[in-house]
Amino acid sequence: MIDSRLDTLRNWLIGLKPSWQLDLLTLAPASADASFRRYFRVESKNPDFGTFIVMDAPPQHEPLDAFILVDGLFAAAGLNVPQILEQNLADGFLLLSDLGNKTYLVELNNETADHLYQDATYALVQMQLASKPDVLPNYDQALLQRELDLFPEWYLQKHLHIELTELQNSQIKQAFELIIQNNLSQAKVYVHRDFHSRNLMVTKKNNPGVLDFQDAVYGPITYDASSLWRDAYIAWPEERVIDWVIKFWESGRKAGLPMLDDFGQFYRDFEWMGLQRHLKVLGIFARLYHRDGKDAYLKDIPLVLQYAITTANRYIELKPLARILESTRIT
Repeated sequence: MIDSRLDTLRNWLIGLKPSWQLDLLTLAPASADASFRRYFRVESKNPDFGTFIVMDAPPQHEPLDAFILVDGLFAAAGLNVPQILEQNLADGFLLLSDLGNKTYLVELNNETADHLYQDATYALVQMQLASKPDVLPNYDQALLQRELDLFPEWYLQKHLHIELTELQNSQIKQAFELIIQNNLSQAKVYVHRDFHSRNLMVTKKNNPGVLDFQDAVYGPITYDASSLWRDAYIAWPEERVIDWVIKFWESGRKAGLPMLDDFGQFYRDFEWMGLQRHLKVLGIFARLYHRDGKDAYLKDIPLVLQYAITTANRYIELKPLARILESTRIT
């Protein structure tokens, strides 16, 4: 198959070769994500860098403006984000500094988790402290609703071929209203939106490296914490999660973030925000398979579903949703 974008990318890099001492023979795929973006790694004879990352983001699908804006905001907040070294907005290419290939997901284990999550907590607090309204898009009711609607449309109907009864539709609608009401009642900060083990890199300096932040918004203060500790790709015992969330809550309060005084209420917000995310993710993972032909995320559905069932069962007003979720479990 002819890859015309790769040819255009190579031609752009040829022009950059003298400035950055690129070795174009080493250009190789670094990773792809759940969007149209893809990434390459290229070696350099410049000892200050060693390697670079090249982002390929087709402009008609993935404009670079948001990535560039958020990269600047997060860098100013002290986060370890890729440095943008060269940009070609017309074609959708960026040359970035390389934060390495050690993800949190690979490095996390019972011994490393406390230290790695402590670093992630510090980065999260720094990011939230930099928050200002009217800079990033608002995580408003319409967006929260659109995300939740992915669950019945793609997970229940398209993936599982479940036709809901009138009562079940009403129960889901009511549950969604309660979830959104909770989410919108929370203090607002910058939200990375995918602050989890696959997007955090283990780095020697200013750990963690933070990636994949172009969808950042201004929204609920517990969102990124729920991404981090109710991670679709790695699960932890409840007592450890509570301990890490307490440490985040204490750090945020000490730093002056608008955290609730009552940890019990804060943890409830964390759970309800997590539930919104789990329902969205179930829809997204199903959509990636059925619409985009990407089946890699199907194996992660059982964990996300379990998170959603556990949370919905804890709150009496969400019990009808819990029953619907339980009925979708494939045994």
